[in-house]
Amino acid sequence: MNLLLRSNIALTVLSVIVLNIAVAPRLWADQPNAAFRLSKSDPEQVGMSNGKLALIHKAMRESIEENAIVGGIVMIARDAKIVLHEAYGHADRENSVEMKTDTIVRIFSMTKAITSAAAMMLCDEGKLSPSDPVSKFIPELESPMVVNGDKLRPASKPILIADLLRHTSGLSYGRSGNELHDQAFEKADLMSHDQTLAQMQSKLGSVPLLFEPGIDWHYGISTDVLGRVVEIVSGMTLDQFFAQRIFVPLGMVDTGFFVPASKADRFAQTYKRQKDGSLKVNDDPKQRNYLEPPRMLSGGGGLVSTSSDYMRFLLMIIGGGQLGDVQLLRPETVSLMTTNQMAPESGWVTFGDEVRMGVGYGFGFNVRPSIGDWNPSGVPNEYGWGGAASTHYWVSPDDNLIVVTLEQVMPYQWHTEFKIKPLVYESIRRE
Repeated sequence: MNLLLRSNIALTVLSVIVLNIAVAPRLWADQPNAAFRLSKSDPEQVGMSNGKLALIHKAMRESIEENAIVGGIVMIARDAKIVLHEAYGHADRENSVEMKTDTIVRIFSMTKAITSAAAMMLCDEGKLSPSDPVSKFIPELESPMVVNGDKLRPASKPILIADLLRHTSGLSYGRSGNELHDQAFEKADLMSHDQTLAQMQSKLGSVPLLFEPGIDWHYGISTDVLGRVVEIVSGMTLDQFFAQRIFVPLGMVDTGFFVPASKADRFAQTYKRQKDGSLKVNDDPKQRNYLEPPRMLSGGGGLVSTSSDYMRFLLMIIGGGQLGDVQLLRPETVSLMTTNQMAPESGWVTFGDEVRMGVGYGFGFNVRPSIGDWNPSGVPNEYGWGGAASTHYWVSPDDNLIVVTLEQVMPYQWHTEFKIKPLVYESIRRE
């Protein structure tokens, strides 16, 4: 069965599920989860080698000595048990503040999976569907234009919610290399921090799409647009929805769109790689102040979090939408999020000239149906993503394994994932 047919079938199945539960009572919105605690285990008890995992500590210390990172955190769970949770180096080198396991960091695009989960929760409630046209909620996108050489033409089909979830909408971050698209994006100032999502929505119709929706993949503001859809459908601001429907139920106590004053001493500094290879404090004035509530609630990259909080979210995902006694998503919905939903003509995930062979995209996560030459130490069926300050996570459902790595180095680097991923898999005892 080809991927396009499988994707269409998946959308149909989800629509049936939605219809069947539309009148059912909500199971997941307001169940308290204060009693759920992350439990630790000796790695040997869950089939992992203590000796092999110890090599991760050596690798992280080497990375600091080599000035690859200033500090970092690694958290690993198998069979829903924490087998490793360690911090290394500094959160703020200049002020001699050590990195700790509860250090708060900017997770940037790791926000995307949470926004996607929010949208899929609304799908489970029958209020939204991946097959819905986005214009049903955002009329500015009812008649989008598409770049056609050096001209524009009307799009022949609508942008679907599914396109926002899997980055096949034709929207970018304004750095696509296409002059017509990028100039319109810049003129609209779509990602300004000094605006609300409603104000961003009002500008969307002025930006032409890079391609017909659904036929290609391009990373961009799709998830920010999805965040606005969540606001419209739920009647709540995105921060309210996240807090009430996801963070409180899961016990994610340190995740939000800003760091409150009472926690500011736990907030890590970001560092920028210089031309000479050194790392210096990133004082880019374009970076927003995370110590105050923002106007722009970016569903694509606005959150701060901790390793433990994000682990809770991923334990919910690998648990089929359930953590402890709290169910946020249905197992069938999680399956759509964590399996490839891209049509064959969309190809693989691509950034410029870098084609990540074997890497597709589900409704919220990149997924690896097969392992190609790109990042060959991975395994089939892995899913995950990262953030602009080199935070990263990956999940291997076949191994019941979750790995979260946090650091604060910009621009994004693969260093930590590529260095420790082979060590993690080598630590698993195979029968």
